[in-house]
Parts: sequence; structure tokens; C-alpha cells
Amino acid sequence: MSRKLYSLCGADRARPFSPHVWKTKLSLAHKGLDFDVVPIGFTEIPKVEEGATKLVPLLRDGERLVQDSFEIAVYLDENYPDRPSLFGGPGGMAMARFVEGWSQTTLHPAIARIIIRDIHDSLDPVDRVYFRESREARFGTSLEAVAETGTAALATFSDKLEPLRHMLKFQPYLGGERPLFADYIVFGALQWARIVSPQRLLSPADPVAAWFERCLDLHGGIGRSVTAA
Repeated sequence: MSRKLYSLCGADRARPFSPHVWKTKLSLAHKGLDFDVVPIGFTEIPKVEEGATKLVPLLRDGERLVQDSFEIAVYLDENYPDRPSLFGGPGGMAMARFVEGWSQTTLHPAIARIIIRDIHDSLDPVDRVYFRESREARFGTSLEAVAETGTAALATFSDKLEPLRHMLKFQPYLGGERPLFADYIVFGALQWARIVSPQRLLSPADPVAAWFERCLDLHGGIGRSVTAA
């Protein structure tokens, strides 16, 4: 198969956890496109495809290399227009840009604080060193100090989902009656936590939990191909 998706994993290569890779996995499944997953650790990323990227996901589609989950989604819609659209038109793409901004600035920072020790502990030793150094530089404090803020982040996390909860009063997905890339953006963030950490971010009675379960079942249950931590 000529289509390969490079996917970030910890010591267990059967448990890819990157939220951005999960966006792309669901995007490819949405399009009905076959692909092979190439599991890699943090410190292997710079060696992939002759240094083509510093981040995952990276998609090889034949002779093309495409990086960044949003750019991959745009690429897939432009190059496979005969298959179901990931955006449903310019309005859907604009909505997805907004959702991505909300997810990256609101959901991801909170989730990172909640699960940061679980991520670290899931990695190979060489990747643990990289992860600690890079995250301590990013947060400006020790990994342990960041983890201590996780309890407070978890206590207020549900409030951050209120925009999604409001929308789900009117439709089953952000995309309407069917999911679009905007759904996969938020799904990726929650799937990241589901795979890496035993911490539970959602109450079973939360409408967002029901939406997340629907997303796990999409495309033959690809989201359930990795069990919860």
C-alpha cells in the first residue's frame, strides 16, 4: 500500500495516542481510504522521511507527503472529491478552523495538565527524557508541578465543553446529522485522554459523552480499535 500514516506512540506501539493523528485516522476512514499506520516515538520523528517533519501526523500518499492534520484534511477533500467531504463546503471549513482554535486553546491545555504524568509514564525511556525536557521548557516548571495542577483542571474541565453541549441540543454532530472534520478535531482531544490516562473527563450522563460514544463507533468502530486506559 502506498498510503502511510506516521503515528505517535509510547512504549506500546499498538496504542497510538496523538490527538492530531486521531483526527487524521478518522479523516481517512471518513473518505474510505485504506492506509498503513507506522508507529513511532517522539525521538524518532525527526528521522522520518529524511527529516520531512518535526511533528505528526505525516501522511505519505503515493509520492506526496502532507503534514498537519488540518492540511491533510484539506488535501484529502481536494484530491478525493468523489468521496464524502470532510468539510461540506467553505462554511464547514470555516467552522472547523474555529473549532480547532477552541480545541487547541481551551481543551488541549487542560487535558495536558490532567494527563501529563500518564503520557510520560507510557513512553520509552529515551522518549521520557525528551518529553520531560520539552514539556518543562514549555510550561516553565517541573513535570511534577504541572501534574499537581491536573486536579484543578479536571474539576473545571466539564465547563469548557459547554459550547459543544449547547450545540448537541440541536443536532447529533458538530457537522449536523453526520460528522465532519470539526467533530474529529474534538474527538481527537478526548481520545488522547481516553487512551493514555485512567482519568475520566466525562460524566456518563453528559450529552458530550453520548456524542463521544457515537464518534467511537464511526467508520466501523475505528476509535475503539485501541482500548481505554
